[in-house]
Amino acid sequence: MSAIDDSIPMKIPRVDFTSWNDHHDKFTRLRVAQELVEACQSVGFVYIVNHSLPESVLDEAFSWTKRLFDLPAEVKMKAPHPEGWAVHRGYSPPGFEKVSQNLSTGDDEETKRKMREIPDVKEVYDIGSDENTDQPNQWIPDELFPGFRAFMNKFYWECNKVGDSVLRALAVGLNLDDEFYLAKQHSGHENQVRLLHYMPIPAEELEKGHATRCGAHTDWSSITMLFQDDCGGLEVEDISRPGTFIPVEPVKNAIVMNVGDLLQRWSNGKAQLLFLR
Repeated sequence: MSAIDDSIPMKIPRVDFTSWNDHHDKFTRLRVAQELVEACQSVGFVYIVNHSLPESVLDEAFSWTKRLFDLPAEVKMKAPHPEGWAVHRGYSPPGFEKVSQNLSTGDDEETKRKMREIPDVKEVYDIGSDENTDQPNQWIPDELFPGFRAFMNKFYWECNKVGDSVLRALAVGLNLDDEFYLAKQHSGHENQVRLLHYMPIPAEELEKGHATRCGAHTDWSSITMLFQDDCGGLEVEDISRPGTFIPVEPVKNAIVMNVGDLLQRWSNGKAQLLFLR
């Protein structure tokens, strides 16, 4: 009988999509798909490298994101996040959003209330399909920020193509009869592009519990694809040591893909769900 050495920190697997995207023979593509599913089953987080999204597009996306958050507050508030929980679009200023997912069924209402009192020090801009009337986009007027809307609409659909490719690989790796089964469950109009900025804050504010970044949580979706700059900060729970989080080190141009609540349910628990923060 073998045992897991829980003294060794968990490593996040890396899957190279070169062979998948180059449409090599089915056995080569199957190996990539199986590597992806194995990563989802064993860890729930994976670096995807050599995907089809060009480096130039990612660089431009980061450039637009920086320019967005450098705008004066009054300009960003021209596209405010709508009130309430139903629509997730537009700009959310620091302290507007508070991630306080209930990580323990034993947490009482008072504990959860106190968690929500500590603000998340971040600002967010959420974007979806312009054709989704149930989740209408909130755009900064073009005359105040020309080119942003046009690029982000293009970026949205470029990311959707990559997401479809990942979902197809997952279907193959899960031995589904139809490679497109999971991708067909996504219209393309229900996705969300989330631009995030974690502004500087004195360490003592975090240490004293006066502020926080983004609390530990799972993602509700099928998959999340995250692109990091070189600052880092993302952490994932170590599956062998519950409650212990390890850093997700930035890898240039890689997708950090994680399993969401929905995919875990769809796969009947074959895809591993972990907390991230």
